[in-house]
Amino acid sequence: MLRGNKVGLRARHEDDIPILQAELYDDPVTHSRAQATPWRPITPGSKDSPLLVDDKEQGHVPFSVVELAGGTLVGTAVLWGIDTHNRSAHIGLGLRPSARGKGYGTDVVAVLCQYGFVVRGLRRLQIETLADNFAMLRSAERNGFVREGVLRSSAWVMGEFLDEVLLGLLVHEWKPVSPS
Repeated sequence: MLRGNKVGLRARHEDDIPILQAELYDDPVTHSRAQATPWRPITPGSKDSPLLVDDKEQGHVPFSVVELAGGTLVGTAVLWGIDTHNRSAHIGLGLRPSARGKGYGTDVVAVLCQYGFVVRGLRRLQIETLADNFAMLRSAERNGFVREGVLRSSAWVMGEFLDEVLLGLLVHEWKPVSPS
């Protein structure tokens, strides 16, 4: 498990999937705000669930996020679009509603940076998030990410196009947070 100050990132367990599906995937608004694909209902236990992990996939590394204090599942995190030639990747996360507003997002971003820069040897990490996702913007900027641009009207979300903010962090700009 990769450890931050508040959370750990570990492999996805089978019993994580129904919880994550119910609280993150099955809500069309939450899904539409987090994914670039349209929401569609997925039968519980389906082999088509986007929450299932393909351990052979090297360009997409999903994690389950757990509280260090008690091991409670608080969400999901991912390093995706891993480009080994250009040594870059994208990061993303989703927190269960009960886990939001507790500083977990900032810690998840920090742990994903540690994984991307130290474990994977990447040079650049990138985040794309909706312009009104203030929690993610704060989490990214607290970890040193810089706003690089706005992708105007680029995300189709529940019947309207919304702006996305593009943030980047280079390895030489990164300041690792030491666990407390």
